[in-house]
Amino acid sequence: MPEKFAKEPMTVTEKPQISILLAAPRGFCAGVDRAIQIVEQAIQKWGAPVYVRHEIVHNRHVVERLERLGAVFVEELDDCPEDRPVIFSAHGVPKSVPAEARAREMIFVDATCPLVSKVHVEAERHFAAGHEIVLIGHAGHPEVIGTMGQLPPGAITLLETVADAEVFQPRDPAKLSFVTQTTLSVDDTAEMVGVLQRRFPGIAAPHKEDICYATTNRQDAVKAMARDADLVLVIGSPKSSNSVRLVEVATRAGARDARLVASAEDVDWAWFAGARVVGVTAGASAPEDLVEDLIAAIAARFKAHVEEVRVTNEDVIFKLPRVLAG
Repeated sequence: MPEKFAKEPMTVTEKPQISILLAAPRGFCAGVDRAIQIVEQAIQKWGAPVYVRHEIVHNRHVVERLERLGAVFVEELDDCPEDRPVIFSAHGVPKSVPAEARAREMIFVDATCPLVSKVHVEAERHFAAGHEIVLIGHAGHPEVIGTMGQLPPGAITLLETVADAEVFQPRDPAKLSFVTQTTLSVDDTAEMVGVLQRRFPGIAAPHKEDICYATTNRQDAVKAMARDADLVLVIGSPKSSNSVRLVEVATRAGARDARLVASAEDVDWAWFAGARVVGVTAGASAPEDLVEDLIAAIAARFKAHVEEVRVTNEDVIFKLPRVLAG
């Protein structure tokens, strides 16, 4: 072939390399898995529609999938017809809610996470012993509303910050107990508890830490990978306390940047500028397929190497309520 007709050599632009650190454990916890199964089993047992008071868990993708199966999500019991079953969310509800359902002779199933129920039982035990109760948590969160609703108004005082703990004045320091929301930052909570124990050495603590195993494990996994990450992506909802905490934990643990995304569609690829190591995790109410989609989206733009960073294994399973079991 004459030289003037020779083809120019093709240049192939290679994808930039990136390392993905995949936190483990991540995603669904036993309480979330149980709550979702409760909705699915209720639809199977009673047919659609089945009503759910508040989001069963804080994840839009989970809620939309259950809606397609026949779940109807409402804000209050008043929005539910009396002739259809209603399910209470995994976050727990005030005692007034099941009391109203009984008064209306409704079929209802309580999907409250057993670890949240444990906090309710602790609060009731302290109250029965004549104690004033401090709840460490975030105002307005459904779990906090549910826990405070287990007892008469004024029995529980909510503290949100270290500053709150420093100025709190109990009615009787000798009769004081504390409980916590299950999805808090382990480190922030420890700091607040430290303040309360310094100021009130006799304050009664939970028999076992209230922050749930899944929250602790996911934060530990993020800490283990964040110190090596330029960017950490947390899959979860802004409504999800445990997911928001993971972003905070990643930043404190040394990640250059940390972002909360609902799914791969929410990623701003400008965040990846200069990043060579990206951490990925998911809050306790985020399904694993969202993690897989995010990794695939990254791999479509980068030559990606995935390495799992595992801090522990989880084998916790919670039984379904008797009305649905078997």
